[in-house]
Amino acid sequence: MFKIDPFHIAISDDALADLRRRLDVTRWPHVIADDWSRGQPVRFVMELADRWKNAYDWRKQEAELNRYPQFITDIDDQPIHFLHIKSEVPNAFPLILSHGWPGSVAEFLDIIGPLTRPAEYGLDPALAFDLVIPSLPGHGFSAPMSSTGWDAIKTAAAWDTLMKGLGYRQYGAHGGDAGALIGRELGILAPKGLVGTHLLQVFEFPTGEPGEMDKLTPFEREGFAILEMFTKYAGYNDIQSKRPGTLGFALVDSPVGLLAWNAELFAGFDGSGAEMMDRDRYLTHASIYWFTATSGSAANFYLENARSGAGYRPAPNPTPTGVAVFPSDFRSVRSFAERHNNIVHWTQMSRGGHFGASDAPELLAQDIQKFFGALLKRQLG
Repeated sequence: MFKIDPFHIAISDDALADLRRRLDVTRWPHVIADDWSRGQPVRFVMELADRWKNAYDWRKQEAELNRYPQFITDIDDQPIHFLHIKSEVPNAFPLILSHGWPGSVAEFLDIIGPLTRPAEYGLDPALAFDLVIPSLPGHGFSAPMSSTGWDAIKTAAAWDTLMKGLGYRQYGAHGGDAGALIGRELGILAPKGLVGTHLLQVFEFPTGEPGEMDKLTPFEREGFAILEMFTKYAGYNDIQSKRPGTLGFALVDSPVGLLAWNAELFAGFDGSGAEMMDRDRYLTHASIYWFTATSGSAANFYLENARSGAGYRPAPNPTPTGVAVFPSDFRSVRSFAERHNNIVHWTQMSRGGHFGASDAPELLAQDIQKFFGALLKRQLG
């Protein structure tokens, strides 16, 4: 029997007071070069910490999350927390949304309305979604980690168990960042009932084959500058793929350490992401990791994927796959993605970055609806 229990976020006053105390006694590093060339600048992290301590309202954000029905279940002995928002539109289509690192279920707050109540947002009123939004294993409220081995492959299988356990015979998937790895692995798994998977990234790269670069569009060629920057500066990716356990001691003990480390992906390596970063949304993600002490176990997801090759392996993905490419992000290349994926939908977005659900929610919601609308029409006709 699939057992689920209601869940309500209730961080104690003592935990809030402890966070303020730790922020008050922060030991700041000496400034060597207060720019983006060596890591997150001291001045920028100071700005975030000051806002966290003096302006940010966790109780307001907690109440916003608690507006939505939340539950917790066990899958393979792993606690899995999830939001489950059912649309009032008849025959709504079930959709599971997978967040990334260092995000959380809060990534999707701005697309819940458009996807569940499309008419109110100028979208096709005939296609609404029932949303299932889980916290990834070891992230946030899906804790503690019960065992090793929770890579994107195992998580994808757990998501299928979750959707079937909720009674859905058919469903779709969407994900970005780590969630894109899970979404692709769901496509590879191709469980009965999975209609399609919609991704923000497909991590396929040049192989050196003659002529492969000739197929690239100007937009895709420009994206290699972003890839080059990532390859040069993404130290977090290397460390979390190799020694997340050691890193975890610092991240669960120092709130400012967590702020700075997680900002590597949100703010970017040159500060470009800081311009579009919603400070309070970022602090909500950070608060969830802080209050649940899950930064170390979340980092472990990188090590598990590095060891198994999950999300990057050249296994064929036969499931109909849609991709939305945002310009201020790693720009997936269609001809590369088509090597191992059944690409049936591809959108080059006009704006937005790595966290598209927060950067440009209206564009993403429209694209998700367009992708699954076409698949469902094809299925019926």
